[in-house]
Amino acid sequence: MAEQATARGDIEPGAIWRIRIIFIVFIAIAVSVVWITNYFLTQRFTDTTRNRAEVRLALYSGNLQSELQRNSVVPLLLASDPTLIGALNSGDYSQSTPRLISYRDEIGAADIVLLDSDGRTVAATERHLLGSSRRSEPYFVGALRSNDTVFTTSRTDSGRISFSYSRRIDVGGETLGVIVVRVDLEKFEAAWSGFSDAVMVTNSQGEIILTTENRWRGLTEEEALAARSAPTAIQRAVEVTADWTTLPVDAFLRADAVLRQEALIGFQGWRMTSFTTYASVRERVNTVIALEIMLFSILLAGAFYVVSRRAQTRSVVYQQESAELRLLNEALQREIAEREKAEKNLEVAEQTLQQSSKLAILGEMSAAVSHELNQPLAAMKTYLAGAKLLLHRNRPDEALSSFQRIDDLIERMGSITRQLKSYARKGGEAFEPVDIRAAVSSALEMMEPQLKSRDVQITRTLPREPVVVMADRIRLEQVLINLMRNALDATRKVDVPAIEILVTGGEKALISVRDNGMGIDDLDALFEPFYTTKAPGDGVGLGLAISSGIVNDLGGRLTARNGRTAGAVFEVLLPIHKEEPQAAE
Repeated sequence: MAEQATARGDIEPGAIWRIRIIFIVFIAIAVSVVWITNYFLTQRFTDTTRNRAEVRLALYSGNLQSELQRNSVVPLLLASDPTLIGALNSGDYSQSTPRLISYRDEIGAADIVLLDSDGRTVAATERHLLGSSRRSEPYFVGALRSNDTVFTTSRTDSGRISFSYSRRIDVGGETLGVIVVRVDLEKFEAAWSGFSDAVMVTNSQGEIILTTENRWRGLTEEEALAARSAPTAIQRAVEVTADWTTLPVDAFLRADAVLRQEALIGFQGWRMTSFTTYASVRERVNTVIALEIMLFSILLAGAFYVVSRRAQTRSVVYQQESAELRLLNEALQREIAEREKAEKNLEVAEQTLQQSSKLAILGEMSAAVSHELNQPLAAMKTYLAGAKLLLHRNRPDEALSSFQRIDDLIERMGSITRQLKSYARKGGEAFEPVDIRAAVSSALEMMEPQLKSRDVQITRTLPREPVVVMADRIRLEQVLINLMRNALDATRKVDVPAIEILVTGGEKALISVRDNGMGIDDLDALFEPFYTTKAPGDGVGLGLAISSGIVNDLGGRLTARNGRTAGAVFEVLLPIHKEEPQAAE
């Protein structure tokens, strides 16, 4: 009977026990893998959530502080404006309001108000304020008592808080009036509301002055958490996660659990606090665990199937393997013969490709010279027209300034032709330490005629410390100009065009050029030569291809992507230049 069972391919009693042991080991491994995956993924996704919250909090506080610092110098500049001083002396304010409106549009303030010495509104960007008395307002009283710019906060009729910089206008020791600039910080609240985090800013007295939750404004943090609906969900979560480092992994992964983070803004004792939920962590971990369980189930079902069919299919498998090996042998022989033939054809194709590459490079170089010289030629035309107008108006000194700029542009055109030769040779003899901040400023100066011809909002965010890279200054400026020109063309059909330039340092130097245009349809073909979405005559499609090649030569990388809401973002990543310490004598 045993021989008959063996002949039929049935499993022997000893093999059954071996299969059972393998099954138990398999189940133990599956449980261990699921448990380990749950532990490590929970920690990893939790750290990711916390790190993202920290980065957002640092970005929010930095942007807020930058906006406050940028507007703090505006009253000082307006207090010395001859037109406003003349209006206060003469009492003729017919041109004051239009001038304040132009200042507001240029600097991006919420509104600007000019008060006389009695606190009466004589000029304002909001015309309905004209003639109203502001004598008792804190910004007027504070400005009269101080010799410097005064920052004040006041609550409006709608319940919101207004932030203002004010400064006294003195001429010859006599107080003529007060200039008031209101800072628009409500736009930050709208930007913060785009994320799931709850964000609030408190002043030195602990009062909430900016927040994504309208009910919190004007309260302290304790009062705001007490006013939270459903009931005090965030406060309960904060109490649960007060010391999350001492709790088990899942202790803070509850429905209402959040992470509270706080940052000092560095302005009059202001602090920023954010509440980030952990609700998505458990969901992401469970998704991975479900996939693992499904995989182990499929493997277990397959193992049972293989065991049940092994005896019946063993001989068939051997025969199929022998036949497949013979077929593979024949196919391998044919492939070897085809490869030998393809190698001979490849040698002929390589020789033809080398000649075609030489012709393509000559075409790109000639087109590149035309493309890169168009910018300074256009600028020279603009400066010549301006100089001609200045000479007609008998202003030769200012015309000489335009001629000097034309001379600089001619020198730059010579530099472009020289650097194109260097680019063709891939030479590195022109490399030197370059501060990216200076390169950005120079590129903006080069683009000044185009920027003035259109009402484009330029936002430039540069670090205080130098960001030095090893590069050819002319070629780096060439990349920046190409990126800004593309951004300028992309915002041509936008009602309120805006371009943002951001420079950051660290282990790598990052230059980001962002616009609010229509975005990029084909990211894959963006950096190919002669690819362009412009109308015929507006460009040949070489700017980004040349820029990508220059950045690669500098040891960096040029990438592009579409923004989250609109527009495109181009990022240049370059290695930081670190000076080697000189040996002491």
